[in-house]
Amino acid sequence: MIIKTRVLLSVLAFVSAGAVAGQSSQSQMPEPEFAAVPFVFSSENLSTAFGGAAVLKHAGQPQASLFGFGLYTTNESWVGYLGVNNYQLPGLEQWLFSGEYYQGLFQEGVYYLPDAVGNDVKTITRGEERFAKFHAEYVLPIGWGSQGAVASMRPRQDVSWNPLESGTTSLRFTPFMQSRHLQQTDSQPQYARGIELLLDWDNRDNGRNSTQGGQTMLKLRHGVEADGSQDWNTWEFEQSLFFSVGKNDLFRQQIIAANFYLADTPGWNSQTDGEYHRPPDFAGISLGGFERLRGYSARRFTGRSAVLYTLEYRVQPHWQPLQELPVFNLYDVPWWQWVVFAEAGKVADHFSASALHQEMEWSVGAGARFEVESVVVRAEFGVSAESSQFWVMVSQPF
Repeated sequence: MIIKTRVLLSVLAFVSAGAVAGQSSQSQMPEPEFAAVPFVFSSENLSTAFGGAAVLKHAGQPQASLFGFGLYTTNESWVGYLGVNNYQLPGLEQWLFSGEYYQGLFQEGVYYLPDAVGNDVKTITRGEERFAKFHAEYVLPIGWGSQGAVASMRPRQDVSWNPLESGTTSLRFTPFMQSRHLQQTDSQPQYARGIELLLDWDNRDNGRNSTQGGQTMLKLRHGVEADGSQDWNTWEFEQSLFFSVGKNDLFRQQIIAANFYLADTPGWNSQTDGEYHRPPDFAGISLGGFERLRGYSARRFTGRSAVLYTLEYRVQPHWQPLQELPVFNLYDVPWWQWVVFAEAGKVADHFSASALHQEMEWSVGAGARFEVESVVVRAEFGVSAESSQFWVMVSQPF
């Protein structure tokens, strides 16, 4: 059994839900709050890594935040990330603007690349990765957005299933650029750029610790021609639901969390001048990694379409010792959570119910999550028929 550790970046959920702390207008400007956490870990492909993460809340505006992350390893790999989140411009009360930039160099990166007959082959090589995104999010003036975008970000108790009264409905426009250079595969597409449109109805009572409600998302991506490849389109649909099953002598909170994910590349089989309208594998549909099929390596399965079913049992025990432990006692840690999960999914080169439900991949696992200075940190161990993975990252998977 090979266990791999990789610190990964899933920061949007944390910054969108964690930086507000109940502030409803820019006239109530709290003092900026800064927190930083150093870390050291070791893994098979990174050797020993040293790094840290830092967040600055109320960074010029009550709801705004800055987040940074970086690490350097003894095999001369490195990763850096910067997020600028949830800023507003004067007179645009329904808009939020964010940006993020990531760059990494992995001397022994693990990648699964398609061979001549379409099979994913494990490749260990030097890899350089980068992405840049700019987000412009318009919060519709309905439901929790009726008082403006900032007010919509507060935790709620008044959850119903009428989007005119409950939840935050938003449209997010995201121009993006991604690149990847692998030393052994110069023939692979290296760049992807385009625009993404996300329609989101976030009807969760609390994005960091959801106990009721759900979230519905539809994401459309259009990639423009790059590296001689044709333009391409993908869509992804995701639905999550949360149910409280009460408390007992051991647990003050028990939650059943369910998630359904479906995605497709409509023009997969269409061609122009002999070139398919398909995204490069690092920008297309995939399963595997810290969010989906956690028992497999990142982007283990790639292809035209995908389906995934996820079920989690999340509990918060009455016993909470973290606030008294060294290092943890330097931060605000209001809760921790134990989780078990099961997932089943499939990536296929045909978009049909039969193709997506034949010989499905699965993973099961367990983990611990805790909130530190409004940031959800999770550590999870996932097992699959192929491998075992240990993930450390921020934010809930859904």
